[in-house]
Amino acid sequence: MTLDPDALRALEIGRAAGGEPFENDSVAAARATYNASFPTLQGEHEPVAATEQQQIDGPNGPVTIRIHRGIGAPRTGARAVLYLHGGGWVIGNLSSHDDICRWLANLGNAVVVCPDYRLAPEHKFPAGLEDCAAALRFMAAGELGIDPTRIAVAGDSAGGNLAAVLALLARDRLAPPLAAQILIYPNTDARQTADSYRRFGEGFGLTAATMAWFRDHYVRTPDDIADWRVSPLLASSLAGAPSAFVVIAGHDILADEGTAYAERLRADGVPLALRHWPGQIHGFVSMGRHILAARQTVSEAAAWLRLQTPEPITQAD
Repeated sequence: MTLDPDALRALEIGRAAGGEPFENDSVAAARATYNASFPTLQGEHEPVAATEQQQIDGPNGPVTIRIHRGIGAPRTGARAVLYLHGGGWVIGNLSSHDDICRWLANLGNAVVVCPDYRLAPEHKFPAGLEDCAAALRFMAAGELGIDPTRIAVAGDSAGGNLAAVLALLARDRLAPPLAAQILIYPNTDARQTADSYRRFGEGFGLTAATMAWFRDHYVRTPDDIADWRVSPLLASSLAGAPSAFVVIAGHDILADEGTAYAERLRADGVPLALRHWPGQIHGFVSMGRHILAARQTVSEAAAWLRLQTPEPITQAD
């Protein structure tokens, strides 16, 4: 399968702007380059019913969260999504995936919460994961008018990694329960030995060298790589995890491990919807200004989420 023309155009724009790879940069330079790419790649930041930011208690101090209430989301008893941004656990922030959060809020009639979780290398594993769990606990407490039985977790790339791990922690009652998980080209195996690292290691945006750079900033020691909270594909069982919507980009170094995780979910009896975009590249859902499939992917995920978390049945008077 050849690259989608939209994806090819996005790659050309990224190269012209001096984007990835990051492995030859300092962390500060990588963050600055990534932040500068938002206006050229992101889709429209469409209006939502309301947006606010606040700080919540985290395990090591306050965590800032951004809250989007979608048009049509009720003030009480709303379905909700905890969205965990990508960026290799090293880059990314509340603005890097704001378009996706807004789309998901409106298309899902949902409240979408995005935490500004701590990043590596200043805060290595499991710091960011702990902040995401704190955000989930805040959501489950009901202070935002959220129905605690209709909370989903979602994320892309490293955010998909955090979402998958949080879903397993929720299964094990180490975090509040989750109704569903949306994993967009998730990182599931930090060993980085899948064949897609060879097939797409150069020339398709995220490189194998950059992914190793991200991982090595995230883990404390090489032993962390085999920890299922870093590599959820290595968990002994995925049985009992919430139903999953998994997105795979065909031209992506993470394609094989994402597919393997989806196959593990299915084999372990987890209800699964698998969406494969053979002509797409890693990060395409964050490139909505140029790639039409970005919003379509979020629309499909939102439609699936509404089926997984239906509106409560109310009795007529």
